[in-house]
Amino acid sequence: MERLQKLLARAGVGSRRACEDLIRQGRVSVNGATVTKLGAKAGPDDDIRVDGRRIDPPAGHVYLMLNKPPGYVTTRDDPRGRPTVMDLVPEGLRTRVFPVGRLDRHTTGLLLLTDDGELAQRLTHPSHHVAKEYLADVEGTPPEGKLRLLRSGIALEDGPTQPAEAMLIARGGGESRLRVTIAEGRNRQVRRMCEAIGHPVRRLKRVAVGPLRLGELSLGEVRPLTDGQVQALRQAVGLPVDADGS
Repeated sequence: MERLQKLLARAGVGSRRACEDLIRQGRVSVNGATVTKLGAKAGPDDDIRVDGRRIDPPAGHVYLMLNKPPGYVTTRDDPRGRPTVMDLVPEGLRTRVFPVGRLDRHTTGLLLLTDDGELAQRLTHPSHHVAKEYLADVEGTPPEGKLRLLRSGIALEDGPTQPAEAMLIARGGGESRLRVTIAEGRNRQVRRMCEAIGHPVRRLKRVAVGPLRLGELSLGEVRPLTDGQVQALRQAVGLPVDADGS
């Protein structure tokens, strides 16, 4: 059983807020009874209707991975009219899924979108220490001493960071490429960490979240996760792994 507005949103009726409005307006019924309270719950075996039209609850959750291009904001709607990552999602799924965590507008790379609220909450909550790996092209070449600062934790305006993994993997043309892995989710954290050691980021790309890797996904491309990838994510955050792998 789950809240009715959430179930309707997952079935593609509309956004969660739009579905709440439908309930308040008395346009939704469950097993023949009109529902007007937002706390009402329903399940897959219930007869759910909107304006008399039967709504079939979705059979399962949707899990998508996106290679986010620069210039897109990680939100469902942007009041400033900027392009959002939802513009890249297949139209039939836009009312169902939501971004898990955020990438800032200029950062590219791996973004997970789903309607699985429990998995999303665990992936983003700091208590589960889900590692996020980035490739950061920075100005100049940080000496080993500055990389050790990143590894041991560095003071930012909102407090010291947890220890990170940081490795110099390439250099040339006045810049270097670092592989940085963190288990926190602060706003613009990798950018702020690199700026704090005197090597601002020029380009930033996320290549992994926990066991999920970006791989060869093209910029702007979206594809469903495989069953194996979903199960690996669930296992990484302590959720039960389905016996049938689905």
